[in-house]
Amino acid sequence: MSENAKWYVVHTYSGYENKVATNIEKVVENRKLHDLIHAVMIPTEKVTEIKDNKTREVERKIFPGYVLVKMVLTDDSWYVVRNTRGVTGFVGPGSKPVPLTEAEVEALGVNTQQVEINYAAGDSIKVVSGPLEGFIGTVESIDMENKKVNVLVSMFGRDTSVELELNQVEVID
Repeated sequence: MSENAKWYVVHTYSGYENKVATNIEKVVENRKLHDLIHAVMIPTEKVTEIKDNKTREVERKIFPGYVLVKMVLTDDSWYVVRNTRGVTGFVGPGSKPVPLTEAEVEALGVNTQQVEINYAAGDSIKVVSGPLEGFIGTVESIDMENKKVNVLVSMFGRDTSVELELNQVEVID
């Protein structure tokens, strides 16, 4: 069934992207439409912003006013998304949504491949890249959705919790 699911671009009122994504997810949950609408995503990028001599990382929308929806296109799924508050329509000629090609999906950074890891919470790991390379720690938790792992490392004589990318650590045999 999921082979028919493709990514579609939905146009929204500017600033309503998060609300639209949340509303679509709620409708999917309430009406049990998981087999039709698989995922909702707002492409973002991390940007370092310098304001008042302070540096901070912020997440910026790559395409303000647009939300990506992975769904099987049927009259029902079209109707649900199209009639979500804040949605102005699908991207495509007339009212016919056009799915993104595989190349376009990859270019957007939508990770279609699954990351497999060989460690779990409680395992001893070694940091293999980044500023903490060489540190030994213990896995506290794993966030597969955001591809992050929380690790407890010993720094300056005290345990410190740090968040790393999944590929920055490897299990110690």
